[in-house]
Amino acid sequence: MSIPPKEKIIVAIDTPDAPSSLRLVESLGDTVGWVKIGLQLFTAEGPSIVRQMKDLGRKVFLDLKFHDIPNTAREAVHSALALGVDMTTIHLAGGRSMVKESVGAAENSPLLVLGVTVLTSMNEAELNGIGIPRTPAEQVEHLVALGTEVGLRGVVCSPLEISLLRSRFGNSLTIVTPGVRPLGSASGDQSRIMTPADALRAGADHLVIGRPITAAPSPRDAAKKILGEISEAT
Repeated sequence: MSIPPKEKIIVAIDTPDAPSSLRLVESLGDTVGWVKIGLQLFTAEGPSIVRQMKDLGRKVFLDLKFHDIPNTAREAVHSALALGVDMTTIHLAGGRSMVKESVGAAENSPLLVLGVTVLTSMNEAELNGIGIPRTPAEQVEHLVALGTEVGLRGVVCSPLEISLLRSRFGNSLTIVTPGVRPLGSASGDQSRIMTPADALRAGADHLVIGRPITAAPSPRDAAKKILGEISEAT
């Protein structure tokens, strides 16, 4: 099924509190359908911020990257499901049992559990520094293979691994891609990046975009410009 352009963008709401996040989302108008709530905002405001975003008509990607013993991760996914989020994340590095339990917690529900592979801020040297003797691409492929064996249906990866995953796993996976920077944007703390158009051509389903939209003088205008890039790419 084709995804409308505004549903392809997930805006990362990395603001410190509810009032600033709600003002930001309201300023975007109808340009985007998804918001990502991460550690900073959720830690500050708790579950209520998810409910407020849902009340604004937004789909919510709760990106807390659960990584714990299987029972705890499973119950965290149950809590995300009860909260009404649309997507949430687990670290695939948590291992086969944790991934299986987490995915099973959302079985036969609208919640999509995404497996986080290698953070877009990490490069090969940093992976090697924590004892993983692989390139980022090799580690991503290894983790996704582990996840799909136990029912994982979606992943988070950098744009540079999209083509690799599409080649091996086909269109069965939902691929959510951070590390997306429009032409002319600073890379910030991301080291494996790509433009929105190139990421979509490679096979991404959703693009997580933060500062290029949220730090712009007009977030709405910035989002509309990116929508133009997406329309050209698709």
